[in-house]
Amino acid sequence: MTTMIGIDPHKATHTAVAIDRDEQVLDELRVRASSSQMGRLRAWAAQFDEPAWAVESARGLGYLLAQQLVGAGETVFDVPPVLASRVRVLGSGHSQKNDPNDARSVAIAALRSNRLTRVTTDDHAQVLRLFVKRHRDTAQLRAKQIVRLSALMCELRRVGSPRKPRHGGRSSSSRAFR
Repeated sequence: MTTMIGIDPHKATHTAVAIDRDEQVLDELRVRASSSQMGRLRAWAAQFDEPAWAVESARGLGYLLAQQLVGAGETVFDVPPVLASRVRVLGSGHSQKNDPNDARSVAIAALRSNRLTRVTTDDHAQVLRLFVKRHRDTAQLRAKQIVRLSALMCELRRVGSPRKPRHGGRSSSSRAFR
C-alpha cells in the first residue's frame, strides 16, 4: 500500500483525499452519491500506486460505499469517527471541520493505526438485519408521534376546547376558550 485514500461520506456527496506515506496530500475528489460514484472513484484512484481505502463509519453512513469498494476488489478499512476527529484535533490544535480535512484525517488515521477493522462483504443476512432495524426504527418513530398527538388532543379537551367546533356567531354554551 503506497497510497491511502480517505473518504468522508455524506448522504449527498463523498469527499476523497489521497495521501502518501509521508501524509502529504496527493489529490482530492468530491463525487455525488449516485449509481456512478464507484466508476468515478475508481477511475480517479487508478493514478495512484497500490491504493487502499479508508472509509469513515463504514458500518454507518459509509456502509454502501464501503461494500461497493470491497465488492470491486479494493482493500477497505473502517475508521471510527472518533479516531478521525482525534487526528484532526491533534494535528492542528482545533477541529477545522470541513470535508477535505475530514477525509484527510480519515486517511491519516488509517495510516497510523494498526487496529482498524478491514471491511469484508456482508452476507444477505446482514443486509436483511439492516432492513429490519430501519423498519423497527421507523415504526417506533411513528408510534412516538401518535402518542404525542393523542396527548395533545387530551390536553386540548382538558383545557375546555369544545368537542365540536362551532362556526359563526356567539355560542350560548358556558364552555369557552380561556
